[in-house]
Amino acid sequence: MDGAFFARDTVEVARALVGVLLVHGSPEGRTVGRVVETEAYLAEGDPASHAHRGPTPRNASMFARAGTAYVFRSYGLHRCLNVVTAAAGVGEAVLLRALEPLAGLELMARRRGREGARSLCSGPGKLAQAMGVGLEHDGACLLSGDLRLHVPSAGPRPKLAAGPRVGISKAVDLPLRFRLAQSPFVSRS
Repeated sequence: MDGAFFARDTVEVARALVGVLLVHGSPEGRTVGRVVETEAYLAEGDPASHAHRGPTPRNASMFARAGTAYVFRSYGLHRCLNVVTAAAGVGEAVLLRALEPLAGLELMARRRGREGARSLCSGPGKLAQAMGVGLEHDGACLLSGDLRLHVPSAGPRPKLAAGPRVGISKAVDLPLRFRLAQSPFVSRS
């Protein structure tokens, strides 16, 4: 995987990220999950996007080069991991909403304080907590390093379902949420 994978239409990237692996090799151990749900956030015509009003110190990573992590705190509590897309300076990203846990489940359960693979990464805040993603990852390159995305060997593309984004109050009608058509690991909201 290289930067060209991310430096294209954000909606295409949001679809293409479903099935990709998120890998985090932290000092605590290694965790791996398969992306099963994403949401696209656009620079133009998308008032729900953090980039809608332009760059700020909080969203600066969203304007970085494609393949950069944009991590923010939601409601002052939860961290959310986004993948920057499009060209540098544009301000578009894909929120990773849910993962299917594949490796490091005991570590994920410890971080989350709960058992059960289905509930470990079934939402953007849960995903970040289980994978050990923190604000220190904001601006990190997701192409290499301890926190990275990996495209598994070629195979059939999974069947996707599309619909409106959730957990937002603006531009809720835009069909920019993509998820595996049948997966017990997608978020409930």
